[in-house]
Amino acid sequence: MNYKPISIYIHIPFCIKKCNYCDFISFPICSGSKYLEKIENYIDVLKKEIASFNGAEYIVKSIFIGGGTPTSIEAHYIEEIDQTIRNTFSNIDNNLEYSMEANPATLNEEKLKVYKQIGINRLSMGLQATDNNLLKGLGRLHTYEEFVQNYKLAREFGFSNINIDLMSGIPDLTLDVWKQTLETIVELNPEHISAYSLIIEENTPLYYQYLRNELILADEDSERQMYYATKEILETAGYNRYEISNYSRVNFECYHNKTYWKLNEYLGFGIAAASLINGKRIKNTENIEKYILGENLVDEVEQQTIEDEIEEYMFLGLRMTEGINKQNFKNRFDKSVEDIYKDVIDYFVQLELLEDTKYILKLTTKGIDVSNQIFEKLILT
Repeated sequence: MNYKPISIYIHIPFCIKKCNYCDFISFPICSGSKYLEKIENYIDVLKKEIASFNGAEYIVKSIFIGGGTPTSIEAHYIEEIDQTIRNTFSNIDNNLEYSMEANPATLNEEKLKVYKQIGINRLSMGLQATDNNLLKGLGRLHTYEEFVQNYKLAREFGFSNINIDLMSGIPDLTLDVWKQTLETIVELNPEHISAYSLIIEENTPLYYQYLRNELILADEDSERQMYYATKEILETAGYNRYEISNYSRVNFECYHNKTYWKLNEYLGFGIAAASLINGKRIKNTENIEKYILGENLVDEVEQQTIEDEIEEYMFLGLRMTEGINKQNFKNRFDKSVEDIYKDVIDYFVQLELLEDTKYILKLTTKGIDVSNQIFEKLILT
């Protein structure tokens, strides 16, 4: 039997305290919080949701446990989720990539031991900054020193694939401090670095500070200099940029994220989780009270049109530095990429923003800098 490859995302919507920039679906479980008593009910419904899926025809290529902060809940819950996945999906790839997001403030020896035992082999540690004042401004719970301590502890437990999240564009962050941040992290030698620019989202504490003119933000030129510094420092240190904001050592690209970018099928379990399966986009409810009731978990089911798929395939595929394989495009859509986008491609090739070869279409370095302008021209509807 030919099993269909699938990636699985599990959403744990709890954290000790929401960060000042966070607009994700997450709920604080600090002492006295009303959400603390909801953890067990949530995990029970989550396990039932996973178990209700018929996984017999699939082979699981990657699992990603995200949040929220998965490391904020007791390790036995993660163990129970893992067992439910393995009971539901009997076909697990021998080279499974098994990732978990980790907040440095909520890691310890007991948790790392359990994670390692159940097969988690990739940690994604949310650091964001190496300067403790900047971390405090973001509302992070940890100091840089605590991060280093737990990073080294993870190494001692045998985790040989660690991603570190960094954030540029933080209020009060200067170009010199950003360069120093990158150089400091390179010395730790993680296998993967995600370097994103802060986006101030509505209805977050940072958003209200911004409205009150209480934030000193980098101007557009400084942001651009940070962006170029990221590429220069990380590539010089041997990291390959394989997506606009993601860098890795050889053979350490994140398979799970590439599932999204290549528009391959994935399943999402938990509140607000999304799935792409059999040409349908499925979105779970964002209401935790409704989710815990265990009924009507799904909020939206959208049948993708061919135009929707083509647009997303182009947007996401061009985010990767490898670009879009033209033959794969034709196999999927029964049309060549030139049949649909010839004029757009020719226009951006002339501007040296797209590189067009016989087999591959991809953004040039110059094109990556203005990628959003290119993506706008790819909209079909």
